[in-house]
Amino acid sequence: MAFKLGMEARLNYKVDGQGGAGAWLALNNTKDVTLSLETGEADVTTRANNGWRATVATLKEATVEFEMVWDTADAGFGAIKDAFLGNDIIGLQVLDAPSGEGLQADFMITGFSRNEALEEAITVSVTAKVTYSATPPSWVPAS
Repeated sequence: MAFKLGMEARLNYKVDGQGGAGAWLALNNTKDVTLSLETGEADVTTRANNGWRATVATLKEATVEFEMVWDTADAGFGAIKDAFLGNDIIGLQVLDAPSGEGLQADFMITGFSRNEALEEAITVSVTAKVTYSATPPSWVPAS
């Protein structure tokens, strides 16, 4: 079978972005990760399209959303929280397996919402968006 399960996927981080010192580290304190990839659109309709609207893709954008358990002793949680509070770049790899394929880019944490359900562990909902960087986003091939 060629399908993969979400629990087999991997979210890695690197403090100070893709070009930062050190290795990529697994962000294991996550659940329900969503990678949204979209493009803008430009209308290129002409009379030659015989009454059909024509569209071409323009700029790509990526958003990563995930939840973490509020664990102040977890280094990954601390890195995400510090990136949010300091408006700092953080590198993320959103891969379909530990050595799999996926997006690698520098991100800004634009959402960090704490959830305090009465009968659940405190969690945080995180939103990350690709940001300005000397290292452009890339698609990491499976190794």
